[in-house]
Amino acid sequence: MTIRKLQNHTPSIHSTAYVDETALVIGQVTIGAQSSIWPQTVVRGDINVISIGERTNIQDGSILHVTHAGDFSPEGARLTIGNDVTVGHSVVLHACTLEDTCLIGIGSVVLDNAIVHSHAMVGAGSLVTSGKELEGGFLWMGRPVKKIRELNEREIEYLSYSARHYVKVKELHETSSTSD
Repeated sequence: MTIRKLQNHTPSIHSTAYVDETALVIGQVTIGAQSSIWPQTVVRGDINVISIGERTNIQDGSILHVTHAGDFSPEGARLTIGNDVTVGHSVVLHACTLEDTCLIGIGSVVLDNAIVHSHAMVGAGSLVTSGKELEGGFLWMGRPVKKIRELNEREIEYLSYSARHYVKVKELHETSSTSD
C-alpha cells in the first residue's frame, strides 16, 4: 500500500482497516475501523479532508477526491463517507456526503455537495449531480439520477449485509497476506 504524507497531513488509518497494497491514500484522510480500500483505488485528500467511517468498503478502481477553498467555492468541499457504506467498483466520489448504510453501484459518479442519505441505493452507472440530495429508503438510477422506487425490506437488509460481508472479505485478505 502507498500511504503518502502531504505537507503536515499524514493519513490516519485505524489499525483494523485494510488498505490494499496497490491502493494510494494521500494527505488529510481518516479511515475508520474494519473499513477496506481495494486494489487500484485512489483516496486523495490533498486539498481538503476525506473521512471514511467504520465497516465501509471502497471497491477496486474507485477515485475519491475533494474541492479546494477558492473563488468558486469559498469553503471548498470535503468528502464524508459514513459507517457501513458499500462503494462499488470504479466509482468516483467527489466532495460529497454519503450517510451511513447506503450503497453506490458500480461505475457511478457522485459530485460536489451531493448528499446520499442513509438507506439509499444508487444503481450502477448513475450520475448524482452537484448539490442533489437523495432521500433514504429508495433506489436511485440514471444519468442524471432519478428516484425509481421504494426499497423493500430485503433490499434495506442487504445494505447492512454488504458492509458485514466486506469486513469478512477484508479479514480473508489479511489472513492470506500474513500467511505468505
